[in-house]
Amino acid sequence: MTELATNRPRLIVPALGGLYAALHDGAETILRVAAGLLLATHGYGKILNPFGASGMVESLGFYPGAFWSPLLSATEFFGGILIAIGLFTRPAAFAATIVLAVTIYFHGVVQGEGVMGAEKSILWTLILLFFAIRGANGHSVDAKLGRQF
Repeated sequence: MTELATNRPRLIVPALGGLYAALHDGAETILRVAAGLLLATHGYGKILNPFGASGMVESLGFYPGAFWSPLLSATEFFGGILIAIGLFTRPAAFAATIVLAVTIYFHGVVQGEGVMGAEKSILWTLILLFFAIRGANGHSVDAKLGRQF
């Protein structure tokens, strides 16, 4: 038995151990694909009008808006696609984490909504931070290429 295995808590229902082991990678893959597709869906409208958020990003102090708005659009749309397929997962998820951290500030502070107004952004930031740190698993293009950041 490895040291890692001995440090894990024992299951209350040991018979479920095989089920948990079998679903482990699949559940992580579903979360990554869903997060990526939802991020790309959110960025789809922005990618159709990449300069449309110029005023909003400038109101947050990001000048010039003509630079930051297309970058925001590309991060959400193309980054979401990359996360979903598991290609360059860590850098794409890291970029999206930064974007979503700004949305926490926007909703929580600028809009004055506090934690309750920023809760979705907080959740999204943490999900993407997980993939920025963890990377993609074996069900990804990164794994098929045999390389990842």
